[in-house]
Amino acid sequence: MTSAKNFEQSITELEKIVESLEQGDLPLEETLKKFEEGMKLSQYCQTALNEAQNKINQLMKDSNNDNTSNDNP
Repeated sequence: MTSAKNFEQSITELEKIVESLEQGDLPLEETLKKFEEGMKLSQYCQTALNEAQNKINQLMKDSNNDNTSNDNP
């Protein structure tokens, strides 16, 4: 996995890995390799989602603070 991938590319790649693992016809070493790659992608995606959620929360908080300060002249 390269750091240049974005969230959507990572999700797509993760879906392909899950599909190949679910088929169950990979050799053990390849299965372990794909599982490890899938875990890394999953962690990357979870981090990206957490960062997006934190940004949304901060924007909402800032917006609420702006609205509150505008109400009090």
